[in-house]
Amino acid sequence: MDIPRPEIARKKKIRRTIGVVVGLLVVVLVTVGVAQLKPAAPTVEFASIWPDTVKRGSMLRQVRGPGTLVPEDIRWLPARTEARVERILTLPGTTVQPDTVILELSDERVEQEALDAEYQLRAAEADLASLKVKLQSELLQQQSEAADIQAQFHKARIEAEANEQLAKEGLQSSLITQKSRVDADELANRQRIEQERLKIRGESTKAQLVAEEARVAQRRALYGLRQNQLESLKVRAGIAGVLQLVPVEVGQRVALGANLARVAVPGRLKAELRIPETQAKDLEIGLPAVIDTRNGEVAGRVARVDPAAQNGTVLVDVAFTEPLPKGARPDLSVDGTIELERLTDVLYVGRPAFGQEQSTVSLFKLLGPAERPDAAERVQVKFGRSSVNTIEILDGLKEGDRVILSDMSAWDGRDRLRIR
Repeated sequence: MDIPRPEIARKKKIRRTIGVVVGLLVVVLVTVGVAQLKPAAPTVEFASIWPDTVKRGSMLRQVRGPGTLVPEDIRWLPARTEARVERILTLPGTTVQPDTVILELSDERVEQEALDAEYQLRAAEADLASLKVKLQSELLQQQSEAADIQAQFHKARIEAEANEQLAKEGLQSSLITQKSRVDADELANRQRIEQERLKIRGESTKAQLVAEEARVAQRRALYGLRQNQLESLKVRAGIAGVLQLVPVEVGQRVALGANLARVAVPGRLKAELRIPETQAKDLEIGLPAVIDTRNGEVAGRVARVDPAAQNGTVLVDVAFTEPLPKGARPDLSVDGTIELERLTDVLYVGRPAFGQEQSTVSLFKLLGPAERPDAAERVQVKFGRSSVNTIEILDGLKEGDRVILSDMSAWDGRDRLRIR
C-alpha cells in the first residue's frame, strides 16, 4: 500500500510554479526584444533606380529653355480707326512692297468725317480770302485819308510861311498870318494822329490775318488727319518683306489699335528663349548659346534679357553668329542652351530629381560593389551651383561615391534600402 509523502507534492508544486514564472519571463523578454527590433529594410530593384557617380573636375554651368524663331525686323500693322474688314487682298507668305495693299476696311463715320473736314477747310479758306480783301480795302481807305491830311498840312504850312513873309514886308495883316499858322499847326496834329491810326490799322490787319490763317491751318490739319484715316482704310505693308500673318476675317469688326497684319524682313531671325526664372539670375548679355533647330545646332550669343518675368519664365533673345540651316523659318520651335560659366576642380554629380542649388537634401548612397550594389543608406548632401544636368557638391559626398538620382520620395521614412 502507498504511503502519502507531503514534502514530495510540495516540491512538485514549487517546480511547476518556477517553470511558469520562467516561461512568462521568457515570453516577456522575447516580446520586448522583437518590439525593439528595427523593421527590415525594403527592397528596391536595381533596374528601377537611376544611379550616378560623384566626380571631380571641370563642370560647365548651363541653363536651358524652349523658344521660337522670330524675325529681327518685324512690323505689326494696327487698325488706325474702328472699322470693318471689307476685303483681304494679300495672303500670308506673299512678298510685299511698302505700298502693297493687304486689307481694305470700311467705316461710314470716317468717310463722313473726311468729307466734313474738306468742306470746313474750303469754307475757312474762303473766309480768309474774303477777310484779306476786306482788310486791304480798309487799309487803302485809311492810307487815302492819311495822304489827304498830309497834303492839306503841306499846303497850310506853305501858306503860313508865305503870309509870314508878306507880313514882314508889310503886305499882309498880322491877323491873317496868325490864322494861317494856327491852321498849319492843327493840320500837323491831325497828320500825326492819322499816321498813328494808319500804324494801328496795319497792326490790326496783321493780327486778324494771323488769327484767320491759324484757323485755316487748324482746319487743314484736321482735314489731313481725316484724309489719313480715310487712307488708312487701305492697310499697306509699309516695308518690303514677307506677309506672315493676317489674324482677321472678312466682315469682322476691328477696334482701334487691333493688329491687322504682320510683315517681317526675311532672312534675319533670332531665337526667343523662355528660361525658368529660378535659373535666370546669372544671365548676362554676350553669353554664348547653342540653339537646336531640330535640323542642326547653331551658335549664337545672348542679345537681350527681359528685365521682368512672365508666367514663371524670363524672355531671352539670342542673336545667331552662324548661318541658319535650311528650313529655319519664323515661329519654328527650338531649344536653347546658354553657357553661364566653366567651373574648374569642383566636386559634382548629376542633377537629382529633387534638389535646387544652394540647398541641402537627402540622397541614398549606394553600398557594396560598384557593379552590383546590395544596399543604400540615406545621407545629407549640401549642393552649390547647378547646371542643366549637373550640380556642385559642397558637403556630404566624396569623389567616387555613387548615389541614386531618381525620385525616392516613396521611401522618405526609410534610412536604408536593400538593392536587388
